[in-house]
Amino acid sequence: MAVRWLNKLMMRRVLRKGGGKMLGGLDALVLTTLGSKSGRPRRSPVCWFPGEDGSWVIAASANGAAKNPAWYFNLAAHPREASITVDGETVPVVAEQLHGEERERVWRGIAERSARFAQYQQKTDRELPVVRLTRRTT
Repeated sequence: MAVRWLNKLMMRRVLRKGGGKMLGGLDALVLTTLGSKSGRPRRSPVCWFPGEDGSWVIAASANGAAKNPAWYFNLAAHPREASITVDGETVPVVAEQLHGEERERVWRGIAERSARFAQYQQKTDRELPVVRLTRRTT
């Protein structure tokens, strides 16, 4: 219950400021996905890191929980039906989960930028999924 309340508070903060920061100073965006089962829009505040070619990189850390966050399953089910609100702009995006060497390289960059994210990986047995969001053109 507290997590939902905090998520709502963070979404308002990110949307109101047009580009916001999460607690701890990390860049934040609002991710809008379609529910994997319901097909209804779902919004989640998410920390993001700059990716190559102007993309946004997010990690399904769930603060190091044993399970992936719901938004991860929504993106997996509907990778072309997502959008982000960042810097006051809503951008339609395509989600691509990274694997292998590319995932490891990008994850190292995330862990170097945020000790907190490095700790999330240490708290769980699962490999934290790393997802690249790129602007959808069609």
